[in-house]
Amino acid sequence: VQLQASGGGLVQTGGSLRLSCAVSGDTFSRYVMGWFRQAPGKEREFLAYINWSSRSTYYADSVKGRFTISRDNAKNTVYLQMNSLKPEDTAVYYCAAKKLGGSFRLVSDWAYWGRGTLVTVSS
Repeated sequence: VQLQASGGGLVQTGGSLRLSCAVSGDTFSRYVMGWFRQAPGKEREFLAYINWSSRSTYYADSVKGRFTISRDNAKNTVYLQMNSLKPEDTAVYYCAAKKLGGSFRLVSDWAYWGRGTLVTVSS
């Protein structure tokens, strides 16, 4: 399965961006999806998770209440709506996919990754 993230860019503090991740190569609804990010000099960190039906979502404390994960199974796409952005949100953002089951907060939990899209939040 292939993942392609897009939607990154430069935004001012307090602004919003919506990231998209298009999935191809297999039946999208078989996969749960996640978003991670990696800032310069830091480890990749978990941000958000969504199951196949969108009934279950989970967020890292650092983005809870500001970021929203969603998916459109008809479009084979997962989204990350990011509001109230802060300079510390500056990072490369990655989407990830895996089939059902298991934990999801670790990088090692995920089987497939997109290439990432850069988000820069200016102060």
